[in-house]
Amino acid sequence: MDQNLPDTLSLLERTPAVLNSLLRDLPESWTMQNEGGETWTAFDVVGHLIHCERADWMPRLRIILASGESRPFDPLDRLAQLRESQGKSFCQLLDEFADLGKANLSDLCTLNLQPEDLLRRGNHSSFGPVTLSQLLAAWAVHDLTHLHQLSRVMAYQYCDAVGPWTKFLGVMQCSGRSAAA
Repeated sequence: MDQNLPDTLSLLERTPAVLNSLLRDLPESWTMQNEGGETWTAFDVVGHLIHCERADWMPRLRIILASGESRPFDPLDRLAQLRESQGKSFCQLLDEFADLGKANLSDLCTLNLQPEDLLRRGNHSSFGPVTLSQLLAAWAVHDLTHLHQLSRVMAYQYCDAVGPWTKFLGVMQCSGRSAAA
């Protein structure tokens, strides 16, 4: 399936509500635990999504529209949330993500992108040329990737508690860090 802007927007506008429904007011045993080592908690994942709303998707989209491939994208600090989220509550993060997402999608809609705009190219430092359409598709799949990560991190908290059912629970089998540490 090719990236379809209305379908992409439809998915992106739902991510904050999904996170809110899943995570708001859960005990810290679900939101502040990771899969061991340097892995992320649900708190960290939401912080990362916030950072990407600020520093990744729309800024890169604007670079493509303004400069094309002549100006490379600014590098993304994939760990910025570890400092940017300090001192905030989980509810604050969920609210901040919802507000930023709504603002970014509103800004995106006001651009009134046309099919030819989706073919415009930018310059990613690791990947080289990428299209605006690819950037938008990656934004949607990035959100889905982190929803998957959240379910995996949360399921990990019960990796021993489920006993022999673990072999039938797909979330316990997916690649990532879910294997017992």
